[in-house]
Amino acid sequence: MIEEAELESSSRIDCPVLVTERLVLRPPHADDIPELVELANSRRVADMLSRMPHPYGEAEARDFIARTAKRTDGCAYALTVADTGAFIGGAGLDPSPRGLEIGYWIGEPHWGMGYATEAAHALIDLAFRATEIELLNASCRVVNDASRRVIHKCGFQYVGQGMIDSLSAGRVPVERYVLDRKTWVSLRTWARTRA
Repeated sequence: MIEEAELESSSRIDCPVLVTERLVLRPPHADDIPELVELANSRRVADMLSRMPHPYGEAEARDFIARTAKRTDGCAYALTVADTGAFIGGAGLDPSPRGLEIGYWIGEPHWGMGYATEAAHALIDLAFRATEIELLNASCRVVNDASRRVIHKCGFQYVGQGMIDSLSAGRVPVERYVLDRKTWVSLRTWARTRA
């Protein structure tokens, strides 16, 4: 088990704006609220996540943006399309009892376009370049085939199952994965594959 002070120092991270081939990952802000509410107010999205309530309205969006502006650990990003600036989902790096963990969600109209994999690659690169962590964690609901595909494409290795409390779905089983620094180094010329 990682000591709290060790976790705190190893997961402290500056959160620069990240630019990929098709995406800009930047801090969420008030201009995102209409699109955030539209995309996050989906039972199919919320049921796959631990901290997204359903229904999801303007109050929840404003609370999320206010909380992310005050964060002192990890990173929270709005995923936006580089060409248009359109908000399409969220992603981040969060400290957890197991260590730093990657998370992401994409709004339903944007599923199947490879955005989650592209965002995950950027976040993984940031995590290993900006911190001294040796392992990065990921998890997904056992019923979330799309997220599992993203995790596998990024080189994570299965380490077991557990349970999480989802605000939307209740207590649900998840699969847990890790990516070690050595594997990341060997993969960091990410193949241009899309979901």
